[in-house]
Amino acid sequence: MATPPLRHLRQALAHAAPAAAPFGFIFLWSMAFVAVRAGLPDVSPLYFLGVRFAIATAILVAIALVFSQNWSTLAGRWHHFVVAGVLINALYLSAGYLAMTTITGATLALLGALHPLVTALLAGPLLGERFRTVQWLGVALGMTGVLLVVGLKLDDFDQRVGIAWGVAAAACLTAGTLYYSRKCRDVGLVLANAVQLGSAAVVTLGLAFAFEDIRANWTPTALTTLGFLTVGVSLGGMALLLYMLKTGTAGRVSANFYLTPGTTALLGWLILGETLAPGAIAGLAIASAGVWLVNRAA
Repeated sequence: MATPPLRHLRQALAHAAPAAAPFGFIFLWSMAFVAVRAGLPDVSPLYFLGVRFAIATAILVAIALVFSQNWSTLAGRWHHFVVAGVLINALYLSAGYLAMTTITGATLALLGALHPLVTALLAGPLLGERFRTVQWLGVALGMTGVLLVVGLKLDDFDQRVGIAWGVAAAACLTAGTLYYSRKCRDVGLVLANAVQLGSAAVVTLGLAFAFEDIRANWTPTALTTLGFLTVGVSLGGMALLLYMLKTGTAGRVSANFYLTPGTTALLGWLILGETLAPGAIAGLAIASAGVWLVNRAA
């Protein structure tokens, strides 16, 4: 039995987790873009993703074995986690990489703003979640904030293949979010993420060997980026995302994605010395107000 101080600490963490999780997720998800911009590893993208997911899976399986996780909770349901993992990790990120071969990251971020909107629209008929009028106002503010942060590059919209991949990335993330919320909420985070990342590793490595001209020069920059994206994002960020989906609604959780472009711009200014435009600051403030409305009104 836990001692009183330890029990009190656990209770305090349990109370603080719902409020702290969105901040941790937004920071880690935004840092992923900064890490890539600081030095894109000299490794082909799909192969890099596959290696990242495979290492993260091995870590989670080791944790599950050390702490004697009950794998029987996945009996008859593991395929649901495979579907969610392939959509949220493998297809979403792979489509995003393919999109950025012809369009800018800013335009991809703008297309990514479709994810919270479509998730909120579909969560009603699929999950029984209902947004109030003030929450829809929050969604509108979130999209406005993203537009102010990234701007509108009209030339990119002539790149139809890149735009199609960007829309596909948002669609995969939306489908995965809704699927996880409907089918996968009542299994522990370690096991859930292990199956999801393992399935994503298989798919991305398969795509890499089938379609990619694989190159792998594991420089110190590549290894550092791989380490952060594996531990910080695939393990930490995904665990926080899945935790929020387990304890909250899909529409409210997805609204947090409105904050990642502005937070990325702010972190790029702080860490890389990039220019921080006044529009980005205003956009982050407006998006923050929108996310606050979505969650406050719930």
